[in-house]
Amino acid sequence: MKNKIREKATDMFLNFGFKSVTMDDIANTMGISKKTIYSEYSNKTALVEDCVMGKFCTMSDGINQITAPEKDPIEELFEIKKYVLSHLKDEKSSPQYQLMKYYPKIHGKLKDMQFDMMQLCVTSNIERGMELGLYRPNLDVEFISRIYFAGMNSIKDQNMFPLDRFSPIFLMETYLEYHLRGIVSPEGRQKLNEIINSNQQ
Repeated sequence: MKNKIREKATDMFLNFGFKSVTMDDIANTMGISKKTIYSEYSNKTALVEDCVMGKFCTMSDGINQITAPEKDPIEELFEIKKYVLSHLKDEKSSPQYQLMKYYPKIHGKLKDMQFDMMQLCVTSNIERGMELGLYRPNLDVEFISRIYFAGMNSIKDQNMFPLDRFSPIFLMETYLEYHLRGIVSPEGRQKLNEIINSNQQ
């Protein structure tokens, strides 16, 4: 039952936001009593944290599967972007923003975990790209990996990028291209243009 509650609650939180969805909403949607949910979770905060950490583990496993073969680093980043977008819906509720606003401790824990994961992923990607000649040879790897993480967090800021003007998909796609154009070599730029052109067809 706990797994079913977590699965349904995660889906609803991502669609409608952590603040918007109530325990009553989850119970009514599942056709169970609120008491059943509280038998598994002491309060909504505990449920939110379990859903967030469960989603993080799922996403991490998926990204690790993409990076494991150590393929072309530019293609790898586009595959990761596609994977993330397939799991995070292009909704108008911005669950990440609601998490930061209403559950700051959980958001802080998630951000720390995301930072550790992204540092490993992006650092490996940059180093491999430099070795293959697709990225410029004189990059400061730690700086680039940290500024990339900072930028990924900044595009989720609704005060800076209002949802009525910038969709999450647009922001993620545009930021990835912005990141890559800043670090690619001439050879890498050609590869990047080929990928972008093929995606637009």
